[in-house]
Amino acid sequence: MHWDRLFEDLEGQLAGEWEAERAALDAEAERLRIAKLTLRARVRMLHQTDAPLTLYIAGGERCSGRLRAMGADWLAVQTVDSPSALIVPLHAVSSIETHHGAILDTLDDRAVAPDGIRDRMTLGFLLRDLARRRLALRIGLTDGETVHGTIDRAGEDHLDLAVHDAGQARHAHAVRAFRLVPFSAVTWLRTSSATF
Repeated sequence: MHWDRLFEDLEGQLAGEWEAERAALDAEAERLRIAKLTLRARVRMLHQTDAPLTLYIAGGERCSGRLRAMGADWLAVQTVDSPSALIVPLHAVSSIETHHGAILDTLDDRAVAPDGIRDRMTLGFLLRDLARRRLALRIGLTDGETVHGTIDRAGEDHLDLAVHDAGQARHAHAVRAFRLVPFSAVTWLRTSSATF
């Protein structure tokens, strides 16, 4: 009888240790899975869940709204104050604020739909399309300046901007200057019309 209780006690201790070890391994596996998540993957989840958010942009800008599109290295936010989308390169995002449930939802990368064509579009691709459409836009730069103009062309890592006043079309007599703008200096872009 004494031996039966001893073995039962040992079996209980062994089962408890195995359960504790399995829980520790599960917790470590979850930490490793989360460690591999990228900001882009989590932002894609925010886009899919259509969660309201506030986007903080390098240089002190911020906007509230909902994600409407996302590319390989940029996102477009439909802000509460404008019908046109605010396009922000991911390198210019300083933080994203949303409710706790949405933050937790972004941890489940298994629910992310496969990449579509838009998800693979780079900022350069998007800017070449805006140049083709001849859309006037405002561009926020890392030095805090905001310029208005039309993109004449976009290279691999920069754009050519014909600077002119808001409300004017890009005509030779309206252009005040031409600028080469590195993509790394762009914190946001806003077109004069809804594009997404």
